[in-house]
Amino acid sequence: MAVAQEDVSTESYIELREQISNLQGLLMLSLLMTQSGDENKIIQLSITSVPSFYRCPFVGIHLNDRGWQNPLDPHDVSLERIELEPQLKALGPSGGVLNFTRYSWCVALPLRGLEAHIGYFVVAAEAEPSTGEQFLIRVLAQQTGVALANARLHRKEQASTEALRRSNVALAESVTALEYAANIHARFTEIATKGQGEEGIATALHELTGLPVAIEDRFGNLRAWAGPDCPDPYPKDDPATREAMLQRCVQAGEPIRQGGRLSAVANPRVDIMGVLSLIDPQAVAGDQAQVALEHGTTVLAMELARLRSLAEAELRLRRDLVEELLLGTGDESALARAEALGHDLGRCHRVLIVEPQGRTADMDKFFHAVRRAARNAQLGSLIVARASTVVILSDAEVDREKFLSAISTSVGDDNFRVGVGGWCDRPEDFPRSYHEAQLALKMQRRSGTATAAGVIFYDELGVYRILAEVENQQSIESFVRQWLGPLLDYDAAKGSQMVATLAGYLQCGGHYDTTTAALYIHRSTLKYRLSRIRDLLGIDINDPEARFNLELAARAWGTLEELAAGQGHMSPPAEVDPSV
Repeated sequence: MAVAQEDVSTESYIELREQISNLQGLLMLSLLMTQSGDENKIIQLSITSVPSFYRCPFVGIHLNDRGWQNPLDPHDVSLERIELEPQLKALGPSGGVLNFTRYSWCVALPLRGLEAHIGYFVVAAEAEPSTGEQFLIRVLAQQTGVALANARLHRKEQASTEALRRSNVALAESVTALEYAANIHARFTEIATKGQGEEGIATALHELTGLPVAIEDRFGNLRAWAGPDCPDPYPKDDPATREAMLQRCVQAGEPIRQGGRLSAVANPRVDIMGVLSLIDPQAVAGDQAQVALEHGTTVLAMELARLRSLAEAELRLRRDLVEELLLGTGDESALARAEALGHDLGRCHRVLIVEPQGRTADMDKFFHAVRRAARNAQLGSLIVARASTVVILSDAEVDREKFLSAISTSVGDDNFRVGVGGWCDRPEDFPRSYHEAQLALKMQRRSGTATAAGVIFYDELGVYRILAEVENQQSIESFVRQWLGPLLDYDAAKGSQMVATLAGYLQCGGHYDTTTAALYIHRSTLKYRLSRIRDLLGIDINDPEARFNLELAARAWGTLEELAAGQGHMSPPAEVDPSV
């Protein structure tokens, strides 16, 4: 009897030691699961530890949001899962016994967190475990639920922390961007209000971005540069490539990259007035640099529009002033207006007329080319376009070679003529000088030659000037009628050109070949006309005395015709684009 009691006591002691050992293991397992923030690792620790407490062939965790997790079963349990799934859905948060065809005992233990039920800890066996074993399994399920809930809470906290960090980073970036944008706005506003111009815009953009900056006109000519390594000579695209780039900028509506540059167009109106570029061959310019470029382009557009408006206003003022002076209607205010334009009308002046030979396709370009040439030759700035000519009121001596070279370089050819009127001591004399410059051009055209490389001075017209200045024109007309009367009548009746033929023949020194070339007629035609002229005049045109009088009469006839054609005639001013 005593031996039996001792055996029971020994078995109870051993069982107690096993329970204590299992509880210690369960405590260690609970600590491991609680310290882990990984749900998958917690589930793996929990499932793999069940055999330490009781031999359960089937162990699985079913989470409400993720379904089955790593069942510990050597068999394919897809059918069992299908069998258990509807029963789990019908269970409450307290769990319960499940019917499992393969095993006689199956239970679903609840997995609970601090706030909600998150799933079930499912175990199955051939026989029902003891009360102690079930206790251990239930405690394991409770600790698994707590560990999973803690892991989820930790994950949420991490997600919240990361979201907060990202929000803080985004907020900091937004603040930095706003501060940068405010700095850009303040810098360019200062440039606009202080009138620092294109150089100020380029310098500010260079300092804001750290990249070299170029400002070009529409055609690719450099207007301003800021930063190191300005190329010399400055590169310039061909017109087709340039136009294609401009159209790309307009269509994009934002800066574009091309040729190692980030470029934007300044187009305050319909037309493009300039281009602002960041020199960025490594493509390092980011969003902030692009914002600075766009702000700079806006200020540049305003500046170019202002300059154009000033140019247009100045051009109108100059044109109106010159028109009044050429018409002789200028009053005392003309002196003050000229002074405001930087011109002293108190000095002696003369009128120059630059006339293209043949039809000029673009009068705007011709006008601005002549204006550049006049400024380079320091001939003054009172310049206007009148019909198909350019009129200059100059207070300087005209250096023929320098002026012609400047015009040729600017225009691109030598297809033009220049007529220069006499000096004007007073503003009232401008109409006379203008008329003289016109007459110089007309006599140059009539002679068919261009003296002094395309420039003819009224003061150098010789006999033409004397004839033009004779007050009694009737005496000249009588002289012309005396010597050329029969030819004039014949031309009027027949529509022929006897007077012009005789004038050309005498001007060419009586040389047949030179005369036929100048008049564009055949040699036989010239012989016939000269024979007819002799018959009509009844004199020997080769007689020195007669020849002198005939040549003088022919020159007088040409002068009278030009004077009659220009009397009371004043070409209207021509509108030009100041931006060309």
